[in-house]
Amino acid sequence: MTDAPMPIAAVMLAPGEVSRLPALFDHWLWATQLPGRYLPLTVEEQNIGEIISALPKAGFVGLHVSQSFQKIVLDHADIITDRAALMSGANTLIFRRDGKIHADNTDGYGFIENIRQTMPHWNPRVAPAAIYGAGRTARVVISALIEVGVTEIRLTSRTRPKAEQLRSEFGTRIEVVDWLKAGNMAEGAATVVNATPLGSAGHSEFRVPLDGLTPGAVACDLTVDPPQTRFLQQAAAYGCHVADGVGMLICQATPSFERWFGHRPPNDEAARIAAAS
Repeated sequence: MTDAPMPIAAVMLAPGEVSRLPALFDHWLWATQLPGRYLPLTVEEQNIGEIISALPKAGFVGLHVSQSFQKIVLDHADIITDRAALMSGANTLIFRRDGKIHADNTDGYGFIENIRQTMPHWNPRVAPAAIYGAGRTARVVISALIEVGVTEIRLTSRTRPKAEQLRSEFGTRIEVVDWLKAGNMAEGAATVVNATPLGSAGHSEFRVPLDGLTPGAVACDLTVDPPQTRFLQQAAAYGCHVADGVGMLICQATPSFERWFGHRPPNDEAARIAAAS
């Protein structure tokens, strides 16, 4: 009788990119005492197909994909989930035992699950949602909120045509608000999301007025650096429940760890410390 091979997974990064996932997965493997390894892989774009083909033969069970490559990897997948197709990108590849490559996107799941862990009785249907930003991150948020029943989404962007494009794709439940009027968007909203890079490391602060926030609403910021942004600090001061990007990172990574290593990992303070390091 031979021992089963040790599962290996990785995150695929473009040159110069870094990820917090290796620290999180190393912690989870240590905490669960499971055999396995999780590695960062820096890949040139022209080598993506060759790398994806080679990894299963080298014992890899799956791959996380940085945002730079999420659209490209769909060309190398045999099975694409509906949510990956909707996002036009996959953040997760699963190397199945039958040889097929399964592409998925767990960002929307991570976004919603993070809110539910922050505020277990959150009801997204009771009031509109307000989203600042209209890039790929906003697309994830819009799709996830529509899936859980939000019927009205206020959307604003410093580049209005990008917001209008999202409205054309997702329909009339989205109301595009001019960026100059963004300070009014949070009033009466149950869920308020900063999906811009404003407030993250290397970018300007988020300076849209938030005095219209409703106490008890949920405020989310998807950046992980820093975890506690000015946006979240202001929201907390107005009595909101806050959900940060580190929590979302942990929640979106949980299904992958369970699939690849066979055990659901703990989402606790130790995991947050590892993911924020």
